[in-house]
Amino acid sequence: MMINSQKQQHPTLEKVAPTFGQSFTMLKFDKSFENKEPFWHFHPELELVYITDGSGKRHVGNHLSYYNNGDLILIGPNLPHFGFTDRLSGTRSEIVLQWKDDFLGTKILNLPETEHISNLFKRSQQGIVFSGNIKEEIGGRLEDLVHMEPFERLLGFIKILHKLSLSDEYRLLNASTVGLVVNLQDSKRIDTIYKYVRKHFMDDDLPLKTVADLVNMTVPSFCRYFKKHTLKTFTQFVNEFRIVHATKLLSETDAPISDICFDSGFNNFSHFNRNFKKRTGKSPRAYRNDLGGVSLGI
Repeated sequence: MMINSQKQQHPTLEKVAPTFGQSFTMLKFDKSFENKEPFWHFHPELELVYITDGSGKRHVGNHLSYYNNGDLILIGPNLPHFGFTDRLSGTRSEIVLQWKDDFLGTKILNLPETEHISNLFKRSQQGIVFSGNIKEEIGGRLEDLVHMEPFERLLGFIKILHKLSLSDEYRLLNASTVGLVVNLQDSKRIDTIYKYVRKHFMDDDLPLKTVADLVNMTVPSFCRYFKKHTLKTFTQFVNEFRIVHATKLLSETDAPISDICFDSGFNNFSHFNRNFKKRTGKSPRAYRNDLGGVSLGI
């Protein structure tokens, strides 16, 4: 069994090569082989990510949410996304599979026996998160896959795709195929903006001019650019990021909601409540009460 390490070839377009002797890539990250720092990127391969435990943020296309107790995510080709784990995630291990949609040949997905898998690949263009029993079952199968020889691993992988294609325990992350431009220059700019927000979202103020200067734009040009490429205003994005962080604090701590408001970057409690309810459909207190100690994401 061989699991390759890969070097990042470009900050936005991730170059993916199949594991030696195989038709797809399989990587397992843990303390002995850590994943690279998360960044905004895309690649023509589909990607299945299994995170055994821990918590973090999902940022796939225009979708932003929070996961707890690990995750199972399927990402379609050229769908921009941020890495899901970092040193703060508390994750013991992460398994990543990457493959071209025609890795088995150009005709096999047109067969009656593979119709469900073909439909799964189409749905993946919106990003899919799996939960419940299917998440636990596939997680175990992926762990077993790591220790298999290449031929058995290929058969096991096809069975995993079949199981996922038949499951109804999933949620689409984007309402429709994300229309983000994924050329290198734009993706590099968006990566710079997102990293700045991730670092500074708890600040009282994120001046538009500061962010615009980071990508060498005037404020009006930046506002038009950001709305065009993310389908939301910069203020909307920052507030979404703050709300997702608030859901993390509500599920993982017993801190007073007023403290969570300010710790998430809001400086007005009414504004926090209004944005939280708009985003989740619930007040912060109702959201915490409904969790029962387990975060389901938003």
